[in-house]
Amino acid sequence: MNPRPLEADEALSGLQGFDAVLDVRSPGEFALDHMPGALNWWVLDDEQRARVGTLYKQQGSFEAKRLGAVLVARNIALHMEHGAAAWPRRQRVLVYCWRGGNRSGAMAHVLAQVGFAVSLVRGGYKALRAALVRQLQQFSDRQRLVVVCGPTGCGKSRLLQALHAAGAQVLDLEALAAHRGSVLGAMRDEAQPSQKAFETRIWERMLGFDPEHPVYVESESRKIGRLQVPPALIERMRAAECLRVEAEPDVRVQVLLGDYADMIADPPELQRRLQTLHELRGAQAVARWQGLVADGAFEQLTRELLQQHYDPSYGASMQRNYQGFAQAPRLCVTDPAGFGKLAAQVRGLFEPAHAAA
Repeated sequence: MNPRPLEADEALSGLQGFDAVLDVRSPGEFALDHMPGALNWWVLDDEQRARVGTLYKQQGSFEAKRLGAVLVARNIALHMEHGAAAWPRRQRVLVYCWRGGNRSGAMAHVLAQVGFAVSLVRGGYKALRAALVRQLQQFSDRQRLVVVCGPTGCGKSRLLQALHAAGAQVLDLEALAAHRGSVLGAMRDEAQPSQKAFETRIWERMLGFDPEHPVYVESESRKIGRLQVPPALIERMRAAECLRVEAEPDVRVQVLLGDYADMIADPPELQRRLQTLHELRGAQAVARWQGLVADGAFEQLTRELLQQHYDPSYGASMQRNYQGFAQAPRLCVTDPAGFGKLAAQVRGLFEPAHAAA
């Protein structure tokens, strides 16, 4: 048997139909981005790939291929022994490397000769990536978005979580980006993904959305931490209908103290992050806020950050960037624990058929 060549668009559309998706690039390449659910059956690890590349530059392709053949054969044997040993004969396998060349070809050939049903992606990861970007734009264009707007601390993320728990379609960009969106928003225990991996996560989430129903998404700037929201998506968000979530200062403070409990638990790290506001708010303000951290006055700190840093530019920014903001229906948060009820109200506003059911 020979591997079946497969175009990238077809491979993406049929990912769920394979029993195993094998990314045979090096671990470093795999870590930057890979197809959802893929296993990293590298045929050259990072050090081996560097050795082969150096040999190619110094002595030419013949010597590089001779070394590469030895390493690739040895690594494929290990994967066959430890990874494929329990596979049934009818295992359906998709294989790709960077460009769909020698690395994936070698792995696919061995698997196919054993008798597995193997498909080999034409153009490899590079073609898959291009197809994913095209599909992501198509998903953005066809989906009805509802943008949840509101000042910092009103519980937008909590509302999205409640909507998701209630069965609504939710695109939580901050969760996918592993960042809460503000200057203090980096996650302590989770690094942000690469830009490509972020876009792959968005694509995977949007893949299952039904265009007949709205998708709820939080208002964002173009950047979440160091990551860029895909251009097609942010433009659709800014032209979409909106919901305005509001809350009294006391409620917002309580929401933020809960959401940023990890920062409160690490005062030195919180002080370090506050230092990044030096240029925006000045040395005196930052020194005062760092002093409040040292004193454990986190409620006062939160109130001052809202009044002096977050709130002053909020309204103008929303009016400027989100076309539906001015006419958006308003929802008032009165209880930090009451987002389940609010989610039902939101679905009643934007999904009348759901409310009727």
